[in-house]
Amino acid sequence: MKKLLILFAILLSSYQLVTAQLTSLQNGGNKKAITGERIGLTDVVINYDRPGVKGREGKIWGGLVPYGFNDLGFGTSKAAPWRAGANENTTIEFSTDVKIDGHDLPKGKYGFSIALGKEESIAIFSKNSTSWGSFFYDSTQDALRITVRQQPMDKEVEWLKYEFINETPNSATIALEWENLMFPFKVEVDNNKIQLESFRRELHSSKGFQWEAFAQAAEWCADNNTNLEEGLTWANNAISGTFIGDKNFRTLSDKARILQLMGRTAEADTVMQQAMPLGTMVEVHTYARQLLTNKRYKEAAIVFRANYKKYPNVFTTNVGMARSLSSEGNYKEALKYATTALPQAPDPGNKTSVENMIEKLKEGKDIN
Repeated sequence: MKKLLILFAILLSSYQLVTAQLTSLQNGGNKKAITGERIGLTDVVINYDRPGVKGREGKIWGGLVPYGFNDLGFGTSKAAPWRAGANENTTIEFSTDVKIDGHDLPKGKYGFSIALGKEESIAIFSKNSTSWGSFFYDSTQDALRITVRQQPMDKEVEWLKYEFINETPNSATIALEWENLMFPFKVEVDNNKIQLESFRRELHSSKGFQWEAFAQAAEWCADNNTNLEEGLTWANNAISGTFIGDKNFRTLSDKARILQLMGRTAEADTVMQQAMPLGTMVEVHTYARQLLTNKRYKEAAIVFRANYKKYPNVFTTNVGMARSLSSEGNYKEALKYATTALPQAPDPGNKTSVENMIEKLKEGKDIN
């Protein structure tokens, strides 16, 4: 019993020594960092540690960070790249498939490292994202290697950092910056593909129990003139899907837009004839404006006049009549409606717009 008590006391004291570790700064005073951004619908997250220059100007590249692949004297790797940071493995994670400088890379989390060159370097995305540093680097686990041309900077960066620059709706350049050099690589995403995959996934969730969700997906297809067949299916679900369908101006006009884009104009017009009685004054006016944009002047005039008959002598329909008559070249009559609409303007912006219309009509110019 005495021996058991002694053993228990030893184990307890050892446990206390192990668990009673206090939080302190990392060795070398390096800073732990997380940075990320969303490119389109793709989340990009980088975890890394930030070493400082600390008075070692001119001794970083080719010195502290050696050229090429090296035996670091620890671990299993005899040809290890630089860990592209400090301490733990630098990792970069993509929530969707991406292209890196034009090369495909599947979604996932990767260990990121760089083999330094004098003018060009090799950036490596490894399937191994859990090792400490690059001591256990194994080239057979590479998911992608790209050549990166480092660039001199006109500023000095004391603490290593990753920046997102040169951003567009579907791309961004990620740049590692430290001391006087920048290592950039471009990340691109296929927004259309990712958006459609997101719609399909979400429409199979609880969000798919509402007609508005199907309408939103159909409208996106029409707005981007893509995936029209599936967009038409979504539009039909919004109109007549079991339990959720709702035949209203929005759902019917969405279907008509897609049919029009598919070249099925007669079918689109038939659907819009069903939609017209269900539309508000503004919805019908907007539809007529779309017809004007598509240079379907006769159809637009019919819609503008029908809207005026239902909602006579108000700002929106007076402007509609002015546009309708102007499209027919009847500037004198159009001027009467525009002049009537001017004091009805609901805000300064609309007032200025009508004033410009009046000036054009006086000069005998079309306002559309």
